[in-house]
Amino acid sequence: MNGKDEVPLERITELTREHIAIEPYDPAWPLRYAEEEDRLLRSLPRDLVIRIDHIGSTSVPGLSAKPIIDVQVEVSSLERVRREVVPIMKDLAYEFIWRPSIGEHGPFYAWFIKRNAKGERTFHVHMVEPDEASDDRLLFRDHLRAHPHDAQRYEALKHGLAEAHPNDRAAYTLSKTPFIAEVIRKAREARTPTP
Repeated sequence: MNGKDEVPLERITELTREHIAIEPYDPAWPLRYAEEEDRLLRSLPRDLVIRIDHIGSTSVPGLSAKPIIDVQVEVSSLERVRREVVPIMKDLAYEFIWRPSIGEHGPFYAWFIKRNAKGERTFHVHMVEPDEASDDRLLFRDHLRAHPHDAQRYEALKHGLAEAHPNDRAAYTLSKTPFIAEVIRKAREARTPTP
């Protein structure tokens, strides 16, 4: 990471202290995702983008969620994202954060936040090079889509955590980790044929 990628600690603290609100599923979320996917595909270098996916709770029909559309963009080079894509995303009204995937250390990825006129987050774009973590996000989404009972358990967990940590996104996210790990483990086992 170089100096131009560093976000002041005060800004990181502000982001982690923004209020968490879980809202009932909105059938407009997939449409909002599709419109943003189209905007991204028209704006980003075609030879850089491998695939784009709707991830996170807004991608699971019927699941309550923070009303923020999560978009995973798999790219062939994060170095090119830092050089070429950051200015494009800023022109599309996104804020850029160079963010660690796990804990406070690498691997890092490019995270972009878009807000509406009221300053509320509307989109998170996660630009990553394909790896196990990007695959796991899709596994998690697909498992919740196919297993309503686990989706309901996740929804109840999120409501409880939003109530317990209404202004602590780090604690909210960290507290979801054991459940997410359990679901990913089950999803991996389900797709691995037994000998």
